[in-house]
Amino acid sequence: MQKSAVLCGLGAYLPEKVVTNDDLAKIMDTTDEWISSRTGIRERRVVEPGISTGDLAVQAGARALKSAGGEPVDLVILATSTPDHPCPATAPAVAHQLGLVDTPAWDLSAVCSGFLYGLTAASSFIAAGNARRVLLIGADAFSTILAPADRGTRPIFGDGAGAVVLRRGDPDEPGALGPSILGSDGSLRELITVQAGGSKEPLDPADPEQEGRYFTMQGRSVFRHAVGRMAAVTAEVRERAGWRPEDVDCLVAHQANRRILQAVAERLALPMERCALHLDRVGNTAAASIPLAMADAVAGGQLKPGHRVLLTAYGGGATWGAAALTWPSITPQPD
Repeated sequence: MQKSAVLCGLGAYLPEKVVTNDDLAKIMDTTDEWISSRTGIRERRVVEPGISTGDLAVQAGARALKSAGGEPVDLVILATSTPDHPCPATAPAVAHQLGLVDTPAWDLSAVCSGFLYGLTAASSFIAAGNARRVLLIGADAFSTILAPADRGTRPIFGDGAGAVVLRRGDPDEPGALGPSILGSDGSLRELITVQAGGSKEPLDPADPEQEGRYFTMQGRSVFRHAVGRMAAVTAEVRERAGWRPEDVDCLVAHQANRRILQAVAERLALPMERCALHLDRVGNTAAASIPLAMADAVAGGQLKPGHRVLLTAYGGGATWGAAALTWPSITPQPD
């Protein structure tokens, strides 16, 4: 029988510092009502100086490993767009700090779709027999790449990390990853970007205010493309799984914006009470969004063993993806 990747561990970690909308209103032209009415976000967590994406990833990874019983893994994948350094990758250092000696580890960059890209990659390694257990971490510290006074981006993003452990198992057991679909469209790369800092446009040390060194996003266009792509790819995955809309117990979508989630749920004929939602407390945590939302939904009793679950995301690149699984009996290690 063909083997599948089975979810067997889940962990979450958020930095301690809380920044509320009222806190932001003290330093930029905005209000709690303006932010919450447009995004659904009321507060977010941000890293203190000296705390990196790798630090967040280690915490979430350790929790996921504990949740999965503490057995070693054969591979570590870190989905992030805010690595500790341009070079080397952050994943090997994370693996080292987790005590995973000589374990292959690499970074994956697909922005907010990164966790789903990593999930599909991990599943492929397991199905091909190249790994029995994989640690997949989604971690980002977007607060470190936002312009301090940009009210179009700074209220939206928060920092955090979530992680899962996948093991080799049977395709018909709870937790087995079902159909998954990924996609990208490079013609939309300007919608979500940090222009400077790479080989195409290096940072200029003589210009600390260099245009392009901070994250930018074309909000209205992102909204339109995100809703269309997420709804379409999720509907296709649901059909491949053989599920009707009423069969779906929970939609765990990338926590970008409440209006986006509402629009996607409406197109999928799902009531909002079947959608995981915690962006009001954490904001958009990029690659960490889906595993953090899963952990929160389990803790709140929204996700239970046997539930049919759809995962979906849209991110820079542009990238998107969706996957299906039946939720296993699992005890996440929370923040």
